[in-house]
Amino acid sequence: MEWRNGICGATFGIGLLASGAALAADEALIDAPEITIAQEAIGSNGLYIRGDIGYAGWRDAGDPFYRTFDAGTGSYSTTPFDGTRFDKPLSGTIGLGYQITDTVRADLTADYFEGRLDGSSIGASPCAGQGAGTSCALSTTADFSALGLMANAYVDFGTLAGFTPYLGAGIGATNLRWNTAFASESCVAGGGACAGAPATTSFDGHDSWRFTYALMAGVSYDLSDRLKLDVGYRYSHIGDGGMFGFGAEALAGASGAKGFDDGLSRHEIRAGLRFSFW
Repeated sequence: MEWRNGICGATFGIGLLASGAALAADEALIDAPEITIAQEAIGSNGLYIRGDIGYAGWRDAGDPFYRTFDAGTGSYSTTPFDGTRFDKPLSGTIGLGYQITDTVRADLTADYFEGRLDGSSIGASPCAGQGAGTSCALSTTADFSALGLMANAYVDFGTLAGFTPYLGAGIGATNLRWNTAFASESCVAGGGACAGAPATTSFDGHDSWRFTYALMAGVSYDLSDRLKLDVGYRYSHIGDGGMFGFGAEALAGASGAKGFDDGLSRHEIRAGLRFSFW
């Protein structure tokens, strides 16, 4: 009986070993490493160029004013323009940028626009050659051009159906070049008598580089894998500076600028294209 029990036990053990080996083989098949076919990812980083056209429907020149020199006392009086208007709202921009990550990009841009100042004021003093008791109405016109060089950074948010909203900011400098200013003086009789025709005087324009900053918000749309339509809003502010110098008053000892502007703010709606090279 003992040898029968031994044979049965051996047979049972062999069966267990065989079933365990089968299970191990199955598990080995199940746990076999997966074969993955790797596909090369197309990166989102790369260079892009851009071009934009802007329309500045609202422009603010602060409080432009001019100075008058009194050769007798060597002092200056300041007269603000009672009314000013800045025409020519269009601008153009070209730039070169780099998509740093999926959400961050930066670019360098050159902006160009032109403008025209139409200002008017009335001074309490008589115009040159006019009698006591009269006052002087002054009308000034001057054209200017502006070239801005800006460094900008943007954050792109998630893309939905091809649309990608973004926010951005930029700093740089703008060369504001004023052309010759023309001032027409007209006598206002008041308590005196006017004599002669109105006189027109010209003043040499000033140009200077001024600190500039900008804030942007907009949305781009994927026209293709590489081409995007960009529509947005930009607020920019150019620092203050001189507009034009003294004319005949400079011969009497006047120095510095005669006309000043208190900076130029622009609210623009811009539309353009961005083309990526990757």
